[in-house]
Amino acid sequence: MSHPFPSLEAYCVRSQAFPGNCDRTIKVPSCLLKITMETKFCGAEPVRVSEALRALNDAVQSSGAPPTVWFKESSPRNLKSRDFLVPRGALRKSFPDGEVPGDLLNKLKSLNSPGIPPIHSSLQNDAGLVIQLDRPAVFQRVLTDYSPYLRPTPSDLPNGQSVVILNCSPLHSCRNLDSLRLSHLRAVLITDHLAELLRLRGVKVQLTPALHSHDVISFLHHLGVSWPSVSEAPSVGKAVSAFQQSLKQCTYVKHKDGEQQELQDEAPARVLFNMHLRPFIEEQHLSQQGYDPNLDAFLVSEEDLEHVAWLQTCVQECQEEAAHCTVLHVVSCEDEFHQQKLDLLWRILDPGATTQKHLICGPVKVLNPLSPVSSAQYFQIRKSQMQEASVMKYGDRVQGSRWEEIIMGLASAAIKFEMMSTAHRSQVTLDLEDTNITTKGTKSGAFVMYNCARLATMFESYSSAVRKALYPEFPPAGDLNYSTLREEGEWLLLFNYILTFPEVLSQSAQISLSSPGIRVTANTEAVCKFLVNLSMDFSSYYNRVHILGEPLSHLFGQMFSRLQLMKAIESVLHSALETLHLLPLNQI
Repeated sequence: MSHPFPSLEAYCVRSQAFPGNCDRTIKVPSCLLKITMETKFCGAEPVRVSEALRALNDAVQSSGAPPTVWFKESSPRNLKSRDFLVPRGALRKSFPDGEVPGDLLNKLKSLNSPGIPPIHSSLQNDAGLVIQLDRPAVFQRVLTDYSPYLRPTPSDLPNGQSVVILNCSPLHSCRNLDSLRLSHLRAVLITDHLAELLRLRGVKVQLTPALHSHDVISFLHHLGVSWPSVSEAPSVGKAVSAFQQSLKQCTYVKHKDGEQQELQDEAPARVLFNMHLRPFIEEQHLSQQGYDPNLDAFLVSEEDLEHVAWLQTCVQECQEEAAHCTVLHVVSCEDEFHQQKLDLLWRILDPGATTQKHLICGPVKVLNPLSPVSSAQYFQIRKSQMQEASVMKYGDRVQGSRWEEIIMGLASAAIKFEMMSTAHRSQVTLDLEDTNITTKGTKSGAFVMYNCARLATMFESYSSAVRKALYPEFPPAGDLNYSTLREEGEWLLLFNYILTFPEVLSQSAQISLSSPGIRVTANTEAVCKFLVNLSMDFSSYYNRVHILGEPLSHLFGQMFSRLQLMKAIESVLHSALETLHLLPLNQI
């Protein structure tokens, strides 16, 4: 039996174990659970936008024309008349007179293979070569069972034989909460999100280092980050001692009379060795790999050796269960230079060390700060602003443990979206003024949570009406008449969001770990941007269309189709928020 509504059931289970929500109970209306159980598996191959674009291009090439550039439309204005397009200018390059042969138009219209959505028409007009899908058929095919659209595209899944160690570099020196700077917090949130995205693609992930500061662990739990922890800092003394013995014989370490005493005088930094990395870089021909050209002198501290020992231990553990292991250092930009030194140090200490890559996080700047702002202060500022905004909107009702959870969730969402909606290498600028944050600011995480609550409230209203016998029980999703979905916003939601979500998940975690060079990039901002855009388009539709109509039998068909679409949108919202470790709100 298919399970078209996995996010609600999973949401109920996960919420009990979610940090800071151990006693929280999420109630799902019985009518919605019944919808889940009654829906039958559609059996058809899931529709894939990428597959449609590939098939359209192949069809053009098979007719003897050169490759053609197809575009998926996304704007409401263009979606009124078309779904895929080859611009008129591009047609002139593919066809001598710019005219598409009639037999090719017929061929495009009749395309039918797994993953390709049903096509209604293909024609040439002033815009170019235009394809419009059979929208009722696509609604039927997708909404009857939308569970395949809540996970990455299967073609992108690896074979499961690799492990990625995500080394959040700033946490190695994070002894307490005061030392967790805003740029460090951003690196942690990006690492946590990236780990979830990689796991969804079938990659085994290990996070390091394990934390032992109770204050840091508790703070991250408030933000929904379940980072590995240990009761006390584990000892890597044996490995560090072995490294010291090795470095005493290392040709890249300066050994001069009186130097050892000089290094011992550097007690606060616990410097042990003075290395010169330039000869090693030249011998190993690493200059073209992206290392900073200024790398050379390195005063190696005991903390540096502990860092390398941590990583080596993780690799040894992972290599016992996987054929290949890669270490991805997630680094704040101000620590990038030092992390490259550690990378080279590890290569020197262990010539057979595993592949290392670096993902750099840009700086975090606060506008007009009176004094430096810590991560803890930042969280309290956003929490207080959410509290004030909620009181202004809901008055005296804002009190008690339930509202405390809501405000914590809103604050966590606001912080994560602020830190992660920008490409990881770019700077994040924070405006901490009270007027900058509301529960409905359209580009904020709080706005996404607000719309989750709107959907949950709507479904509860439907459930209440069923109990009062105003509405009938929900019919099987496969029996609904999706031709009633004619509102422009309905196709926009399905075509731009439900259909594209698997590819958003896949592209967000695409990292070229085998590419040359030490730096890699990831689209870690994609999910946040997707959620904001989805929330804006959903909000526009929700404000314009009455989904729960009058309790009249001739209106129920359209209402049920719209509710099924809304269930799919809610599941996409929940699944996307899961990758950010944010619990969606069910009331506000």
